[in-house]
Amino acid sequence: MKQMIIEGNNKLSGIIEIGGAKNSAVALIPAAILASGKTTINNVPNISDRDALIDILNVLNCNVNLQDDKLTIDTTNLKNTLIEESYSSRLRASYYFMGALLGREKYVEIYIPGGCNIGSRPIDIHIDGFKALGAEVITEGNKYILKADRLIGTDIYLRFQSVGATINLMLASVLAEGKTVIHNAAKETEIINIADLLINMGANISGAGTDEITIIGVEELHDATISVIPDRIEAGTYIILGALCGEKLTIKNVIPEHIESLTDKLKEMGSHITINTDSIEISKVDNLKPINIKTLVYPGFPTDIGQPMSVLLTQCNGISLFEETIWENRMGHVPSLNKMGANIKVNGMNAIINGPTKLKGEEVIATDLRGGAALVLAGLTAEGTTIITDVEHILRGYENIIYKLTNVGAKIELKEI
Repeated sequence: MKQMIIEGNNKLSGIIEIGGAKNSAVALIPAAILASGKTTINNVPNISDRDALIDILNVLNCNVNLQDDKLTIDTTNLKNTLIEESYSSRLRASYYFMGALLGREKYVEIYIPGGCNIGSRPIDIHIDGFKALGAEVITEGNKYILKADRLIGTDIYLRFQSVGATINLMLASVLAEGKTVIHNAAKETEIINIADLLINMGANISGAGTDEITIIGVEELHDATISVIPDRIEAGTYIILGALCGEKLTIKNVIPEHIESLTDKLKEMGSHITINTDSIEISKVDNLKPINIKTLVYPGFPTDIGQPMSVLLTQCNGISLFEETIWENRMGHVPSLNKMGANIKVNGMNAIINGPTKLKGEEVIATDLRGGAALVLAGLTAEGTTIITDVEHILRGYENIIYKLTNVGAKIELKEI
């Protein structure tokens, strides 16, 4: 078990380089098994979710080679076998092996996926889509068995714009017979990245990034190369950090249009922010205006940035409202923030944040990935020492976080306990 120890209230300046997007990489890696050969993925982030997926690839007898941020996956000798709970429970994205194996092998055995406890996370939308393509789905306790003699393209209507379901059904459809149309598809930038890999493999996909994706099935997919897009959530987290305690803090390797919903809110608050072609510079200013935040599907304000943003709202002059509309357990970090001196009242999926409040270092617990990131920001802002336990949640999604923060002046260390 690890903990983070943070000495807060220091000005941060310099450059933080953003890595590959977690939410893209964790789908690109399972997608690689659709190709009958080698797939090369560049700019893969150094996070524990990457390692968990590589372990599953090894279970499936794939040949995996990782050199720095370049991951090569050879599926020539793939063996379709049960993905045990000890592997699937390590991360939510293990469910992408459902769509990929169903598409390639027409048979999958996998235990229920894991991930952060941020609310009820059923995969019934995925399952309904698989069934629409012709798969039979059997549950045995916590295990899913998906099988089909053939997958036939069809119209699939998602009742919610689920990123996971959209990607999973793309993976299952690219080798199906005929045309599949996913209606009410999610539009996140990561979905375009996945579609680009599949197209590079020889898939016939159009409409990725819109709410209607059309897939014409092909017989086989071949070797391909893709680069993971920059992580807009990592970028957003560090941009918020700059608004909290930055002094010309530069966040580099970003795609500004991917995070406009955040930067627009920061401008509304009165933050000192400069947006360049592939970087953003931001500094702390006093007397930030209170605002209201409502998380929405893309291109709305990202649910994954809501918790870090709530820390900045504690420093605004007045009352702000943080409204979560995606996951019902996004407030797990609030007790820790209040322990540190915040004034936050939670009512269901809403939080009323009264500021500004002076934060002080305390011993706190990371309950999930983005909630843990919020506590890191709070600790860097607070006076005194903050100790965060259960930091394994944070390491799932933020590569080289200690190095990146230390490099811009933070006093933070990772300690085994």
